[in-house]
Amino acid sequence: MKETHITEKASQTARSQMPADDDEIDLMELVRALWRGKWIIVLSVLAAMSLAGYYVFGVAVSEYRSTAQLTLEMRTKQVVDIEGVISGASTEQAALNTEVEILLSRRILGQVADALDLVEDPEFNAALRSPPPLESVKAAVLGWTKDVLAELGLDDLVGQAAQGEGVVTENETMDREPTSARDRVIGGLRNALSAAVQRNTYVFTISATTQDPNKSAQIVNTLSDVYIQDQIAVKFEATEQAVAWLSTRVTELEQELREKENALKAATAETDLTSPEALEAQNLQAKDLRDRLQEMRGRLAQTEARLGELRNTQDRATIVEMTDDPTLQQLLAQIRDGAQEATQLFDQRLQTLVTRAKAERQRLGNQVDALAASYEKLQDRIDRQSEDLVQIQQMQREVETTRTLYETFLTRLKETTVQRGLQQADSRVLSDATPGGRVAPRPARIFALAMVLGAMIGAGFVLLRQFLHNTFRTTEELEAATGIPVLGQIPKIPIKSRDKLIGYLQDKPTSAAAEAIRNLRTSILLSDVDAPPKVVMSTSSVPREGKTTQAVALAQNMAGLGKKVLLIEGDIRRRTFSRYFDNTPSGGIIAALSNEVALDQIVFYNEELGADVLMGEKSRANAADLFSSDLFRSFLLRAREAYDFVVIDTPPVLVVPDARVIGQQVDAIIYTVAWDKTDRSQVIAGLREFESVNLRVTGLALAQIDPKGMRRYGYGGKYGAYSAYGRGYYEAG
Repeated sequence: MKETHITEKASQTARSQMPADDDEIDLMELVRALWRGKWIIVLSVLAAMSLAGYYVFGVAVSEYRSTAQLTLEMRTKQVVDIEGVISGASTEQAALNTEVEILLSRRILGQVADALDLVEDPEFNAALRSPPPLESVKAAVLGWTKDVLAELGLDDLVGQAAQGEGVVTENETMDREPTSARDRVIGGLRNALSAAVQRNTYVFTISATTQDPNKSAQIVNTLSDVYIQDQIAVKFEATEQAVAWLSTRVTELEQELREKENALKAATAETDLTSPEALEAQNLQAKDLRDRLQEMRGRLAQTEARLGELRNTQDRATIVEMTDDPTLQQLLAQIRDGAQEATQLFDQRLQTLVTRAKAERQRLGNQVDALAASYEKLQDRIDRQSEDLVQIQQMQREVETTRTLYETFLTRLKETTVQRGLQQADSRVLSDATPGGRVAPRPARIFALAMVLGAMIGAGFVLLRQFLHNTFRTTEELEAATGIPVLGQIPKIPIKSRDKLIGYLQDKPTSAAAEAIRNLRTSILLSDVDAPPKVVMSTSSVPREGKTTQAVALAQNMAGLGKKVLLIEGDIRRRTFSRYFDNTPSGGIIAALSNEVALDQIVFYNEELGADVLMGEKSRANAADLFSSDLFRSFLLRAREAYDFVVIDTPPVLVVPDARVIGQQVDAIIYTVAWDKTDRSQVIAGLREFESVNLRVTGLALAQIDPKGMRRYGYGGKYGAYSAYGRGYYEAG
């Protein structure tokens, strides 16, 4: 028996073949996906263009646009310079944009609507239009429902139904809509108009878009006239208001000027201030008094200090030095010579000097008091006259200010009065509007946009379908995702029940399904030329992927080589072979494992299949434990000796562990993947289950392929059995 254990190195090689997930976008794959979905994109484009054609030729209403040009007047001079009263329009961009907003204001548009009587125009007054057919049908159905409910006495349900369906009564409709038809017309007129300032100019354009070319021109020209007349009216009204205000203000200023002049005269008469120059002389006099007062206070302080020193000093030499008196000097010399009467004379002379110092202090104190009183009196007079001077000067300034303001307003009043009747608009019309040209619908643009939109929707659908695609449709996808070669592609066999499988393969040996099984058989036998596999196991990720059908068909095809083949039902949990074969014996694989009964007594030969079949048998023991036993290993050794090929159908690997246990004893493992059905994650998980027990999957089989689906997804031209050039080689199923 050939051992199928793979080394750790082989396991690492198999893992390295598994593609790593990345976030890179394969542009060529996107292009291929778009190409495969080209018919979906074409249909999407055709549908979009059909809708566009229906809109252009069946729904859209033709619209016409007329345009007029206006410009702001640039005035450097006016007849009378009253720029502060009614200046011309500013030429800044903000001012130009403001003029555009004024032009499209509701007040101006209301005058246009009144001038053209647009309230009676159905295009602007929706109330005059005929209701759409759907609205008529809806109103009729609601009316009939209301009558029926009223007859049944369910009037209360009428209001509830109206609320539930979003229907409102007539009064509610009037509350929600604008207050009048004129307001609705103004809103519609605003939507039909547009205005813009031309770059780097003082020119702005006005455009109107309506369903009538003449109406568009009439609206634009009327709007221009109304706008210019409104400018003149606004200026005239501003002039009148300015004249009235200036007249009142001039009268008030004249009265105020008179009152302030009288108050100034009265204040001047009451004060004793002769002139500012006299006040300045008094300030100089006060300064002189202040200087003399400071000088006298200094002398007084010196005298008091000298007197204090004379009183407090006991040393005669120091006293002589302080007074610098010749008499004291002579007496001090006599005292030092020992004269007795000199001491008495010295004290008398010192007392005389002290008396003189006291008298000097008294005289200086009186002078300081007199000067201080004179200075204070003079300062009070200066302060009083300064306050009077400040008040008089303030009153003089107020008088001058009022006089200047009065003269200015009087001048402006005269200028404004002269300006009456000379008002001109700030704008003028450069070109009047002519009957408009058609601007909507634009078939070429609509069809181009529809084509682009249809292509985008179709491409988006194709890419979304590709993005959401999580199954396998081609061998390239399967091999790229697993790193394992695909040995066969098995189409969906057109049979109604499983018992028809063998008969179909016998009756149609050249059909696409029979040839696909034959190709799979060849790939399996050539997978190892030196030691072709004898025991082949068929498994899958989950049930209903076609592994059992594939095992039966493979056994039938191998038997066609003239070889002795044994087909074993290894899925003893479900035991589906009974759906393929009739009149099966009671014994099965459990009996074969006992070694007590010969194989030829347990298996049965199916003539249509051309091979022996060993049915599955229910067992109380766990299936995985059963296939892990030495009995099963011994059984396979006997089967290898008795048969040329052994094909084992095993359970799905993600459901039970039986396949991984049986795989330890086989030569080749064929892993079946259902076309456009099995999730990628299930396949990857199943292969990892085998890898975890060091088993190498020999190859993959992409089963249950739908040829129509292949062509629908755009793969039909790549694979022989499902392409146009391969049809002549296969018998029709």
